[in-house]
Amino acid sequence: MTLIRLFCALLTMVTSMAFAAPPAYTTLDHSSATLMDPATAKALWKQNLPAKLFKLYPEKKWGFVSEVEGGFDDARVCVITARAMMLPRSGKTLIFAPAQTATAFGSQAGASAEQCKAMAKVKLSEAMAAVSSALVR
Repeated sequence: MTLIRLFCALLTMVTSMAFAAPPAYTTLDHSSATLMDPATAKALWKQNLPAKLFKLYPEKKWGFVSEVEGGFDDARVCVITARAMMLPRSGKTLIFAPAQTATAFGSQAGASAEQCKAMAKVKLSEAMAAVSSALVR
């Protein structure tokens, strides 16, 4: 009877380990709502953070922040600034002491609001890729 309980306990432990959620970094987005929403930024972080990064920089010690700002100037030129940063964690809080930062800029004359938003996504992805490539050399 004790052997069966031990076997069941081991089986439960192995099963829970096999289906454990993959590691995930804390990510925050402080973007202009007209250009980037938090869900899109979070999806972009998932795309731009390679698995190798988790071994070099544990998710319990590091997190990432993104910022997209800009919009249209008086001449209807869409101007975008996108920044991605890796920050240290203290518990569940990120400390603003960037260990790695990248910024991407872009502008497009005569762009529609949707084209400006699309360019914001591209520029943020470029900044994120620059941060991750600098960390995983």
